[in-house]
Amino acid sequence: MSSTMLQLVNQVQNELNLAVSTSVAGNPNTDVQQILALMNAAGYELVKEYDWQALQVQYRFYTQAITTDATSTNGSTTLTIVGGTSLAGVTNQWGITGTNINQDTQVVTVNSPSIITMSQQASGTGTGQVVLAQTAYDLPADFERITNRTQWDKTKRWEALGPEDAQQWQWLKSGYIATGPRIRWRIFDNQFQVWPPMNTQEYIGWEYKSSGWVRSATNQIKTSFTTDTDTSVLDDRIIVLYTKLKYFQIKAFDTTALQQDYQRYLSVAKAADKGAPNLSFAPYPAKVLIGYANIPDTGYGT
Repeated sequence: MSSTMLQLVNQVQNELNLAVSTSVAGNPNTDVQQILALMNAAGYELVKEYDWQALQVQYRFYTQAITTDATSTNGSTTLTIVGGTSLAGVTNQWGITGTNINQDTQVVTVNSPSIITMSQQASGTGTGQVVLAQTAYDLPADFERITNRTQWDKTKRWEALGPEDAQQWQWLKSGYIATGPRIRWRIFDNQFQVWPPMNTQEYIGWEYKSSGWVRSATNQIKTSFTTDTDTSVLDDRIIVLYTKLKYFQIKAFDTTALQQDYQRYLSVAKAADKGAPNLSFAPYPAKVLIGYANIPDTGYGT
């Protein structure tokens, strides 16, 4: 079981022969406050140090879309929804496609239960079918960085293509060849953006590295130690050793021995954190087609 913040601070104090605290959160002692600050700094840096398996998170969501009829006026950015379709949840993260709607048109504002201001003027006057589709999705609150090649459209069982660079993204949104069967994605404006806008719900999934290395007593994800009962999903010993090293660094003491202890344990912890494949010095192609292991004993030519 992981040690609490108080226990970790006490361990640092004991190993450095400092006075042991009965509490840390709210403690007025400046040395205790400094140890806590250095311990949090150690956690922030360890998050970026390595892809710890405890910080790897799977993220899943459904894309959102609304198909409805709407009335547009040529040259106007106002779109009027007809038929009483609810616009609840529609924001400027949504795009618009359909009758009299130019390519790459976004929702600017929802002005009333039936009136939308668009980012572009309508290309014609009349009433027809339009699709409102969410194309930008907020990143998780504890998002640190996305894990490459984990983005999938699970509904169609196709890998989503990306991340697209800025030039490719604008080509997709502005060029003649703008849509296709595959979802394209990009992280932009701190949002996970998809293209093209979809008229059906698609189940999208990817993995990311979390910045939430701390858990509260009720198992809530946190990014810093703040209360005595907080625990960490990272290795307790690494946190203690790194905090001691930082303490000596800030005091301008000799850090040689502490640096060696920390680096030695860090290497061991990385090696033991998750599995690794066995690599051969003499690999050979797998027999995925007909070979001696799967040919029949009889019946050739029948």
